[in-house]
This record gives sequence, C-alpha cells and structure tokens, in this order.
Amino acid sequence: MPKLLLTPATVADASCPPGKRKVDLFDSQSKGLVLEVRESGGKTYYLRYQDYRGRTRQLRLADARDVSLSQARGLADKARNKNVMGVDPYEQKNNAKLVPTFAKFIDDQYLPFVKGYKRSWETDWSLLRCHLLPRFGTRYLDEIVRQDIVKMHHDRLSEGAAPGSANRLLIMMRYIFNLAVRWEVPGIKVNPTKGVPLYEENNKKERYLSKEEAQSLYVAVQASDNKLLQFIIPMLILTGARKREVLDAQWVDFNLEKKVWRIPISKSGKARHVPLSDGVLQLLSSLHDFLLAMSPSLENCPWAFPNPKTGKAYVSIFYSWNTARKQAGLADVRIHDLRHSFASFLINNGRTLYEVQHILGHTQVKTTQRYAHLSQDTLLIAANTAMTALGNAFMPALHKTALKPLLEMAHG
Repeated sequence: MPKLLLTPATVADASCPPGKRKVDLFDSQSKGLVLEVRESGGKTYYLRYQDYRGRTRQLRLADARDVSLSQARGLADKARNKNVMGVDPYEQKNNAKLVPTFAKFIDDQYLPFVKGYKRSWETDWSLLRCHLLPRFGTRYLDEIVRQDIVKMHHDRLSEGAAPGSANRLLIMMRYIFNLAVRWEVPGIKVNPTKGVPLYEENNKKERYLSKEEAQSLYVAVQASDNKLLQFIIPMLILTGARKREVLDAQWVDFNLEKKVWRIPISKSGKARHVPLSDGVLQLLSSLHDFLLAMSPSLENCPWAFPNPKTGKAYVSIFYSWNTARKQAGLADVRIHDLRHSFASFLINNGRTLYEVQHILGHTQVKTTQRYAHLSQDTLLIAANTAMTALGNAFMPALHKTALKPLLEMAHG
C-alpha cells in the first residue's frame, strides 16, 4: 500500500502498474485518504477508517475528475469528523440509498396496507393519482420537507379548490408520513407535516331533522313504491348507522337476545357493535313478518333489508329516497343527515358525548362533537341555569320597564 504525499501532479500522472487491476495510493497528509488508480485509467478518492465497532470501512468520496486534491482532502476531513462524533458516514450513505421515493413507498407499502382495512381506499388512490404523485412521486421521502407541504397546501387553495379539498391533501400526507415514521422507514425520523395547520372550513353543511320533520318523512317513506324504504329509513334514524351498514346488514349480525347489532366491517375497517333499542327490535320484528308476507322465498334470505326483486342487498336506494324526501318537503336532507339527527336527538335528551361517540363508532370525540348539535331551546335551558342558581340576587335591576326597550330593539 504505497503511502506518499499526494500532489496535483502526482494525481494527474498516477497510473496502474502493468499486470494489476488497480493500485491504492495513500496520502500522507490527510489521514485515511486513498486515491484508487485503475487499469482503465479511472481514478477515485476514498476514505479508509475504522468505525465505532472497530470495523474497517472504505467510503467513496468522489471521482478524481470531479474534485481537486484539496477538495478531496476537505471531504475526507468532514467524513472523519462525522465518524468521531458518532455518525458513521459509510452507514449514513448506505441508509440514504435505502430511502424510497414517494411513489415507491405508496406502491410497495401504503396502498397494500390501506387496501387491507380501508373500504374507501379508492378515494385515497384518486387523491394520490391526481394530486400527490404528480408533485412528489419522484422525490425521496427524506427530501420532502415542511416547506414543500405548506406550498402544496397553499397551491391547492390557489387553484380554486375549497379549504376542505386542500385539507384532505394535508391530512393524507400527514397520515402517510405518520406510517413511514411508525414503520421506521430509513431516513424518516420526523413528520414534515407537523405543525402545518388546516384551513378553517366554513362550508360544512349541518342539517338535523326536527321531530315534526321526522314524522313527515316517515309518512312519505310509507307511501314509497319501494316497500323496504319504510324500514330502511327508520333503521337509519333509530341507530345512527351509515347507509351502507344498513343495506349490507344480515340477520346473523343481530343478536336479539343481547340487543346488539354487530357490524362486521365499519368505515374504520374494524367491527363495531350498535345497541338495539326497543324501537329497533320492534322494527326488525315487523320487517321479518313483512318479508315473509311479501314473498315466502325471502324466508331464508341472509340480508335483513333485501331487494325483493333480486333477493340481495340493495346497490342503491337513491331514486326512492329522493322521491320520498321531496314529497315530505325535505329536498335538502341527505341520507347521512339521518345519522346527524340521531346524534342530535341523543345529545338534546341528555346523553353524553362519550355515549354518542361509542354508539356512532367514532374513534375521536372531536368527530362526535360535529354531529352533536344542540338545539336553541337546550342552550337556553342551560344558560338559564345560572339565574336559577342565583335566585333573585340580581332581579331588582331587571324591571319590565327596563327590558321593554331591549325587546323592542331585538325585534327591530
């Protein structure tokens, strides 16, 4: 292993001895710096050193055509310093090669994972295909930084999208990087979306049925040409279940003795259990008798709410639902609003958010709070609690003559 003081002239003139594939020239000035000279004429700088375990490492620094001798010595000094500070530059370089591109991570790890549990994975794929892969597909995961996330979020809004649409991209990127951190993907130590706030969304449509509206809707569904609608809609209102959960329900899922409905696959991909109220039990009993009277062939049908024409679960009930809601004067009510209304009925009648969260199958109470609409009457009763507790302590100042101008102002 020849060791000499390398000079620019030495590097330029160095050649591989005849009969050898390569020769290593060690620089006497820079510890561990090696110039590899190959039979082909190629020359490369390396650093040879021992790592913290005492293993000999050889780290490629650069091609001699790309850097000067002085620059090569500088690279060697930096690499040695990293090693002394406990960061093995050889291992660091190899780990960098293991970092996948965004597209590769999505194809190899993310999509196989979400396909296994998430029923709405195709929605994820649509967002990825249309927005995220074109922007980040060729980037390595460790190259995507917070500024990139902020720009993506802002650009989506600048394109004319609603705040909710921009937020969906941010939420998906946050989830993707959370998985990368959890799975210890090489090079990913922190989530670059951390601290990036969501845009405020003021376009969430909140619609809740009143008792009178629910009664009008029930009259309309009873008159529907779809004879199962009179059972499907009440089932949605009385359980807070999602449309697909009701349409796909099977008799085997209902434990009438324990008064529990087991939904095998919910939105989260996990089974959940819904308590069956007395009203729901009565509804299911009437449904069973109705199906037998309609067609004896439905007696052994596994589906609880089958399409009488096919004996299978409904693919869609939109036409009959749309007709019924319009006849009830409730054209603005969506099927999912029945779930909102269920939560509202419970909250307004004194049930806790925890109870409603459990029944609806929400993983976060924040989601339940959106559904937990409180009527104005309920809020007024709550507000009056303070005066009830105080009694007449502040009443002397509240004369009718003083209130009259305020009431006149309030009524314009």
